[in-house]
Amino acid sequence: MVAFHNVIKDYTADGQLVRALHGISLQVDAGEFVAFVGRSGCGKSTLLNLAGAMDFPTRGEVFLDGVSTNSRDDSAFTSLRREKVGFVFQSFQLINTLSVVENVELPLLLAGNFGARQTALDGLASVELAGLENRMPHQLSGGQMQRVAIARALVNKPKILLADEPTGNLDSTTGTVILDLLKRLSREQNAATLMATHSAEAASIADAIVELRDGKIAGVKRP
Repeated sequence: MVAFHNVIKDYTADGQLVRALHGISLQVDAGEFVAFVGRSGCGKSTLLNLAGAMDFPTRGEVFLDGVSTNSRDDSAFTSLRREKVGFVFQSFQLINTLSVVENVELPLLLAGNFGARQTALDGLASVELAGLENRMPHQLSGGQMQRVAIARALVNKPKILLADEPTGNLDSTTGTVILDLLKRLSREQNAATLMATHSAEAASIADAIVELRDGKIAGVKRP
C-alpha cells in the first residue's frame, strides 16, 4: 500500500544541503501497522510527509496504492490525500470554531458527500464519543480530542493512516487507550498504518518497529 524505493530527501538549511533520508527502501502492506522510532531529526516525520504526499523525494520514488507520487500534479495530490490518506497529529488539529461532529464531518463535505452527518455520528460512536457530538473542542479532555481526531482521520475509510506522535500530549493511561483504539480501528478498515513515535511503549503495539538513525534504517524488529 505504501512503498519507498531508494528514497533520498534533501533540504537546504541556512544555505547548507541537509540530507534527511539516505536511500530508504521499505514497504507497508494493507492492514499492517508500522512504527518509526528514533531520536528527533532521524527522519520519522519526513517519512510520514512523503507517505502522505505532503512532500516528495529528491531522488527515488514513493508509491501510494501503486501510484508513484512523482507522477501527479497538485490537484491530483489533493484528491489522493483526501480520498486515501488519514492523518492523526500530536496536537489534535481540531478546528475550535466547529463542534465535535462538524470536525469529523468536514473531510466528507470536502469530498462532496453532503449526506455526511450520519456517517460522522457513526464515526464518533466507533471511538466511544456518542452523545458528545455537539460539544466544542475546548469542552473535551485531551484523550477525547484525540478520539475525535481519529474519527475524523478514518471517516473517509482511507487506505493509508499516518499518525505523528499521537500520544505525545497525553498521559500514559490515556495514551494506552488511544493506541489500542487506533490499532483496532485501523485493523477494521484494513489500513496501512505508519506511526512516528519516541515512545517504546507506543511502538510495541506495532506489527513492525523500524528504527531510524541519521536518516537511515538501522534495524527492523517485530515484537
